Amino acid sequence: MYAATELKAIKSGHAHRRTSLPIRRVLYPTLLALSLQLAAQQPAPQTPPRPGGPNSGPAPAAPPLTGDSLQHPGVPTGKLSERLSLRSQIYDGMVSDYWIYVPAQYDPNKPAAVMVFQDGEGYTNRKGDHPALNVLDNLIAQGKIPVIIGVFTNPGDISASPGTPTYNFVEAYGKKWSRTLKDSMRSTEYDTVSDRYARFLHDELLPVVAKQYNLRTDAYSHAITGLSSGGICSFNVAWQRPADFSRVISWIGSFTSIQWHEDPAVPDGGQDYPDKILREDHRNLRVWLQDGSNDQENPKYGSWPMANIRMANALKLKDYDFRFTFGKGPHSAGEGGAEFAEEMTWLWRGYDPAKTSETFTQDPAEAARPPFRVAIVNREP
Repeated sequence: MYAATELKAIKSGHAHRRTSLPIRRVLYPTLLALSLQLAAQQPAPQTPPRPGGPNSGPAPAAPPLTGDSLQHPGVPTGKLSERLSLRSQIYDGMVSDYWIYVPAQYDPNKPAAVMVFQDGEGYTNRKGDHPALNVLDNLIAQGKIPVIIGVFTNPGDISASPGTPTYNFVEAYGKKWSRTLKDSMRSTEYDTVSDRYARFLHDELLPVVAKQYNLRTDAYSHAITGLSSGGICSFNVAWQRPADFSRVISWIGSFTSIQWHEDPAVPDGGQDYPDKILREDHRNLRVWLQDGSNDQENPKYGSWPMANIRMANALKLKDYDFRFTFGKGPHSAGEGGAEFAEEMTWLWRGYDPAKTSETFTQDPAEAARPPFRVAIVNREP
């Protein structure tokens, strides 16, 4: 038997347990509801952005940069100028920034070959994913390419020229497609299938560079390159003015309808280039195209992989001197940057500074191969 004081304590304990049960039944659901409410208010975990943008496929990582993409001890290093600016009359006061690369082997008494890089600033980063300066240094030192003056030009800025025809067009285009004024100016320069940007290079930019450096003027010694819209831009320049440029490298080229029917005076869009290659007069061009199977499928402008395959087959069928590399990459510079040294070696192969012209013909090994065929690989059978 319990003592009286013990019994009283036990009874009071039972009473405490009985009174705490209703509190628990109310408190626990309330706390649970508050926890769920707080959890719902927390921001959802952010999905990392897809390489190449939302319209690219789930691509693997870009190949690592190796070999001549890297700086090497003992290789003479060229000099890159400070940022320079040019005000264009062809584009109604557009201001473009550019840089000039001069290799260590440049001799002002000997005219040098020229290569123009669209979206040029990105190529000048020796630690980036497409370090063109490293490739130029290494290949020039090895004698695989000639001494080349590199002109790295950025898209222009029209913001300081309101009311001009170019400004009005670019502003209207940007509003129509929800693009910034700067981005719309880039598209106007790069994606338009006309000779306007080619004239900008010929009449305005290159003459300024030629005032400082001894440049060759023959198309045999002129190359041009770019990526995305800069890719189609590079091909378009050579197509429009083959007497100015004969060598082209295009990465993830935007051979799509970005500027189609935007200007009533320009009937063609980028998507028309495969047909133009098939139907128009042959140009004396050497062209390397690069793209990947996870490049953009864009609901506004079209398919980048299919457009580049069409380009490659058109060049193939019309006996152009061309190469086409097609990996698994997205809309990025990764794959093009990794193979840039190989591209440059191929593009400038056989170059002879004593010559001013060469008729480019399709390599016999390429001529013996069939056109490119496609297959669907990402759907259940």
